[in-house]
Amino acid sequence: MTPLSLGEAYQEHSRSALSGRTLSNTTHTVLQRLNLLTPWENHPTDAIAALRRLTQARFYAQGLGDQLFALAELSYMHARRHADRAEFMAAALYAYAYLNPNGPPSDQPDAYNLHVRQACDLYMLALTEAFGSPVNLTPQRWTLPFGTLDLSTTPSQLVWHDHVLQDIRPMARLAVRGLENVYSHTGLGEPVGALPHVEKPESSSFQITEKLRVPLNLLLSLDNPRQQVLTSTLHGRLDLTAIDEGLSDRTSAPSSTAPRSFPLQYDQTAARALSLSNAMDWSTEYKGFLDGRFFDNGHTPQLATIEPHQVGRMPVVLIHGTVSSPARWANMVNDLLEDPEIRNHYEFWFFSYATGNPIPYSALQLRHAIEKAVADLGGVRADPALGNITLIGHSQGGLLAKMLVIQSGDKLWNGLISRPLSDLRLTAEAHTLLQDALFPSPLPEAKEVVFISTPQHGSYMANFSLARLVGRMVTFPLTVREVTKQVLASDPNVARLNMNPWRVGSVYGMSPHGRFIQSLAAIPVTPDVRTHSIIPVLGNQDLQDCNDGVVTYASAHVPDVDSELVVRHSGHSTQSNPITIAEIRRILRNHLARAQGVPLKDGVINQSDITAIGGQFVPTRGNGADTGTAETPQTPLPAVPAKPINGAR
Repeated sequence: MTPLSLGEAYQEHSRSALSGRTLSNTTHTVLQRLNLLTPWENHPTDAIAALRRLTQARFYAQGLGDQLFALAELSYMHARRHADRAEFMAAALYAYAYLNPNGPPSDQPDAYNLHVRQACDLYMLALTEAFGSPVNLTPQRWTLPFGTLDLSTTPSQLVWHDHVLQDIRPMARLAVRGLENVYSHTGLGEPVGALPHVEKPESSSFQITEKLRVPLNLLLSLDNPRQQVLTSTLHGRLDLTAIDEGLSDRTSAPSSTAPRSFPLQYDQTAARALSLSNAMDWSTEYKGFLDGRFFDNGHTPQLATIEPHQVGRMPVVLIHGTVSSPARWANMVNDLLEDPEIRNHYEFWFFSYATGNPIPYSALQLRHAIEKAVADLGGVRADPALGNITLIGHSQGGLLAKMLVIQSGDKLWNGLISRPLSDLRLTAEAHTLLQDALFPSPLPEAKEVVFISTPQHGSYMANFSLARLVGRMVTFPLTVREVTKQVLASDPNVARLNMNPWRVGSVYGMSPHGRFIQSLAAIPVTPDVRTHSIIPVLGNQDLQDCNDGVVTYASAHVPDVDSELVVRHSGHSTQSNPITIAEIRRILRNHLARAQGVPLKDGVINQSDITAIGGQFVPTRGNGADTGTAETPQTPLPAVPAKPINGAR
């Protein structure tokens, strides 16, 4: 006996072919007991065949499970040595037979058996190597070391929300980089990701991002696996199940007569990371800032989603900040989608815009994109959830969001130009654009707005000479240039306002001394919209002396919000901060309760839950607003029965 450290003891008891070249204790015992240890070391193919014959003869019948596990592990190790896809397939079949997931409890391994998880991993990794990349999901015949395997499939499985899935890739051997947290769902099967072929977008302004990898589970199953696997002619089937179907109740049915009693395995974060890796061109953040025409090509949608709209799910519109992109929301969305209440009742829409353009112009694009998406999806009458939109804006994106939840009247216009709009000599198109952009009214569907790091009173960075220089480099759309030219030419008094093109851009627009930001700050959010501020600050000083490196606390602070959370020791880009994400989760969960007409009592999620992890709430008009009962004037959302996606059986 040799004393071991705790780590060495764990490695000794959990060793297997999965992590190296050493067999598990169980497989070693099986070989030793059946006098196959030496043959395995010298002639492994013959040893596996001999163990199969002894198992067929039910030699040591009470140890059938151990022998099946040994066959799986030995086949897996042999396949690794020779990169033999047929041997990998054999290993997967033996592992499935060992687990016997739909067999009677008496024929299943004990749930506490160490080898249950190892068998799941042997099955998963063996399928990964057997099918390769991309995965061929068609009826197929395999020639195995001991016979043949015929696999059937159902073509409708490749249809996901009316989109045909293609380019199916394995996720098991991917290392995730760039996302703070890695989420997966343990179970049985091979986690894969596929691209949905989008023939017809949800809307001309709203569609699934073309690089999206849908998290899927690929399951190879056998009827009566412990009997079949010991024959020479096997028949199985391949089932492909999307995560939004597979996690609805964590079970599904591979056939009409064989209900599945086990969970499916998904690697959703790996699929999301692969989507970002393939889709994200970081240079677009700078292109989108410097070229105001970036989204005017008619090919790049400004509103994108990571899944098709489903009736009953409320949109959350995420609006990024200056020189940024939707990828900056990846960590937040990755975390939020792990909350079943949020995953089942919300969907995330990402708005992109040329961030150097005038803020009112970008806000008008945001308004038009949302209005068109809602209309194209049937409107609020067809789906009341579309009338419960939450806007979340970071930095400049918060200013765009505010433009959708104010009743400005002529206050914004008068703060910029002393002459009434009707007095200016403008074309009908220019007049309409200015009317729509600078006389905004509340978007009826917007019920909640969250400002993150938002320069409500301007950013001191906008006053820096470098920021002004960069702002001068922005190329504006022809529409903006033409309207500005008409305004300047319409009256000498207006021309004296020094409305040079660069001065109407977003950088100058966020200057604390600018007419636009001062006018916008003086207009409150309409009382019908619940308002929240999340304000990051660096250091522990008095809040009035703090900033996040771009925006001061005093600028981001709005006294009449429903809640204000200060995130200490966080810079301007706080979207990935766990405190910020927890607060968004609190806001969404409580909004869901109000939308459903559920009394909040002590809060679905209390502010105390956020302070427990380091958040600091500042007293506002909304102190206690998330306690007590829901003060909802809105009609509760009707219950929507869950519908299986196309191809579900």
